[in-house]
Amino acid sequence: MTDIKAMIAEEKNKLSSIRQSLHKIPEPGFKEIKTSEFIAAELEAIPELDVTTGIAQTGIIALLKTGRPGKTLLIRADMDALPIAEETGLAFASTHDHMMHACGHDGNMAMALIAARILTRLKDRFSGNIKFMFQPAEEGPGGAKPMIEAGILESPHVDYSIACHLWPGLPVGTLGLKSGVFMAATAIFEIEITGKGGHGAMPHLCVDALDTAGQVVNALQRVVSRKLNPLIPSLITIGSFHSGAAHNAIPEKAVLTGTTRTYDKKIWEAYPAIMEPIIKGVCDSMGASYQFKYTHGYPPLENDPGMVDIMKKSMLRVVPQERIMEPESTMGGEDMAYVFEKSKGCYFFLGSGFDGCAPLHNSKFDFDESLLLTGAETFVRFALDLLG
Repeated sequence: MTDIKAMIAEEKNKLSSIRQSLHKIPEPGFKEIKTSEFIAAELEAIPELDVTTGIAQTGIIALLKTGRPGKTLLIRADMDALPIAEETGLAFASTHDHMMHACGHDGNMAMALIAARILTRLKDRFSGNIKFMFQPAEEGPGGAKPMIEAGILESPHVDYSIACHLWPGLPVGTLGLKSGVFMAATAIFEIEITGKGGHGAMPHLCVDALDTAGQVVNALQRVVSRKLNPLIPSLITIGSFHSGAAHNAIPEKAVLTGTTRTYDKKIWEAYPAIMEPIIKGVCDSMGASYQFKYTHGYPPLENDPGMVDIMKKSMLRVVPQERIMEPESTMGGEDMAYVFEKSKGCYFFLGSGFDGCAPLHNSKFDFDESLLLTGAETFVRFALDLLG
């Protein structure tokens, strides 16, 4: 019997090289040009893979066919980075100004590439097909949906899908898995309030946009506590408030931006209709006008219970029971949710946390590269257990 753990261990230097090469060239969503070229070259070096590039601008699909009838599994890795100036001091730090792989996507890509190398060598151990999906713009505005619209879930049809993300909230080398809703539905909104500006000493001649906006903020904070089911986690966050430029002038305009999150798809869809009457009521009472722009983001990400059962068994082949954890669901969003709506999906966390570690989306974020071996092996074991 092939020793899979030994095969993975032999890829340690290659995995590290891939991760560090990708870490040097972080790029924003839909502009992952160098990243896509690097990944395509790695995939095209594996003769058994049928590689298609340029999907949804920079996305890639690599298809591994066994030649035997069966189901199709998709393994996803996200490619984009964040507009953050890196402060890790690493020898392989970002070479792109104000861009950084601060969310571990370099690690996600490295694990998927190693899994592709190993599973190609083991294709006599399973039937059906595996698609390796390298997706742009997970951080926003989202590359999964346009890749789906381009047909990546067909020819052959994708039955199952999995993805992994590094997670500093779990100890290094642990695996986090949970059935049901795992990540929240997301959205962003902007509220522009217009009043009548004037002298700060003559408020009776003005309509104070700043004061009106403050009342809107307060009113929206009561939506979750008074208009939504308290048993369903939901939130409204105001992230920015811009108004005024002088100490002695009442501003004519105020602009608020924010985000909503919820685990419930019906609430996600209903948020605009819940929020707008409140905004309108406050503005009407203050004599101001408003514009409300609400943009739905990603739907809730929900793990299929059957897939989770298989994944737990696969994880036990990788790590001992005590290193498999059930994390809390997160209000973070993930556009892998679109893929899960059309296939049976399972998303899991790879613990990267240690004392004093930086959180995700931080200029000092880094992780122990050896944990990527655990993630890559989990991909391989699950594929063999599912399709074998």
